[in-house]
Amino acid sequence: MTVAADLVLRNGSVFTADAARRSASAVAVRDGRIIAVGHDEDVQPLIGPGTRLVDLDGRSVLPGFQDAHVHPQTGGLLRDRCALHGCRDAESTLAAVRAYAAAHPEREWILGAGWSADHFLDAAPTATRLDEAVRDRPAYITNRDGHSAWLNTAALARAGITAQTPDPPGGRVERDPAGNPTGTLHEDAMTLARDLLPPVRSDDLERALLAAQDELHALGVTAWNDASVEEDALVAYRALAERDALTMRCVLSLLWDRSRGPEQVADLAERRRLGTLGRVRAPAVKFFQDGVIETFTASLLEPYRHGRGHCKSLIEATDLARFVTLIDRDGFQANFHTIGDRAVREALDACEAALRANGRRASRHHLAHVQLVHPDDIPRFRRLGVIANCQPYWACTSGGYLTEMTLPFLGPERSTWIYPFETLRRAGATLAFGSDWTVSTPNPLEWIEVAVTRIDVTERDAQPFLPDERLDLPTALAAATINAAHVNGLDTETGSLEPGKAADLVVLDRDLFDRSAGPIGDARVALTLVDGTAVYDDRTLTW
Repeated sequence: MTVAADLVLRNGSVFTADAARRSASAVAVRDGRIIAVGHDEDVQPLIGPGTRLVDLDGRSVLPGFQDAHVHPQTGGLLRDRCALHGCRDAESTLAAVRAYAAAHPEREWILGAGWSADHFLDAAPTATRLDEAVRDRPAYITNRDGHSAWLNTAALARAGITAQTPDPPGGRVERDPAGNPTGTLHEDAMTLARDLLPPVRSDDLERALLAAQDELHALGVTAWNDASVEEDALVAYRALAERDALTMRCVLSLLWDRSRGPEQVADLAERRRLGTLGRVRAPAVKFFQDGVIETFTASLLEPYRHGRGHCKSLIEATDLARFVTLIDRDGFQANFHTIGDRAVREALDACEAALRANGRRASRHHLAHVQLVHPDDIPRFRRLGVIANCQPYWACTSGGYLTEMTLPFLGPERSTWIYPFETLRRAGATLAFGSDWTVSTPNPLEWIEVAVTRIDVTERDAQPFLPDERLDLPTALAAATINAAHVNGLDTETGSLEPGKAADLVVLDRDLFDRSAGPIGDARVALTLVDGTAVYDDRTLTW
């Protein structure tokens, strides 16, 4: 006897993301699992008296989006800090800091994030400029990519940063011609002041993660890869998992401490054990191999133009290969931050060294960002089984990050190697998508639009950036669903709509494949399910 479904969604446009990319119009769910995917007539026998029916009226149903690279702790904490991501220029940035400081006279430090370096091309983000907004107490505000911090005079004094302060390994203090610090710290130089900041309590981190969970569920995200997890965040994840408070599937990348060596592998293995409970897993180790091109801290094979020199990598290539071989042998996945072409090559070399030493296994090592990739390294992704973890929202000429702060310092040839998504795909690489939120939008539909158009969603009449690198919509959707699930080690459980898998899915307000319905990034989420239970519902559907 056929057992009825608990839930049937029908009369829709279903993107299954399965290997065959089958088309369908209906999905049936029982006990939190998908029991059928097909046409409306296929699920009709599964409808019983107690079955909840959803008439999709042509709307898209997709596997729940998975963010393969995100910083939910930062996103959640920023709700209570000075958020500058929406500012359009230097003056509006300073006005926002001034307003936040006035609204929070009780704060010992003014903390925030999100200023954009391209807003300060004519007048650098100096301590004296920040003093215009807050002078009476220290201020420490990271930029939108998290690789630089802007300090006011009080913060520089509190940290004791002077002309005599040396640049730490892996970092740089911005200075005037006389050697005096001007107020910006890059990369590991940020630690000169960061250790003085008020500590974040565990309950603050727990609230931040729950706030991020709510925000991303509303955008259709059902799983994330937290790209840089230290011990305090691991404790917060563990506490939430013990209370069964997490509806998000959380994959954690444990941060590799560059001040230590191979002896930390045993500590990481213990953290992996502690970070495996309920919907939380900690299978990965995160290596920062370089910085970003805008501050000339990305690691390049050839020098930056205009005499800027070229930055060496944060970890020596021979050491990186040794460390990756060790963690690979211990069953860990490697997650690399790689912006420059040297960093990309060194990470691929490290994966190749691990493959030679340990043999081929389902390592699922992945390189995040892959902004600048030398053509010689493109085929190595497929050959080594390494995943390109892309942040597609950056692959356009929004603001001045590319046009003013990247392309002029690379030159014409290297400028054609930026975010080579379609070239990687044609070479057989697996592409997975992530947001890098709060660096950019957490909305998967907006990243997907940029991947397909290579045009900023806020300037849709602009010219596409390297249009030959545009992806088709099914490829982009797969990168945000089944391929991201592959990175997350969840692809046997979620990531596609197939019988037997968990009912993690999202319903949109339109058919994403209907070009007359409007731009992809304007679509909105109507319903998000995890294990068949609604974790977000805008109440526009009757069910």
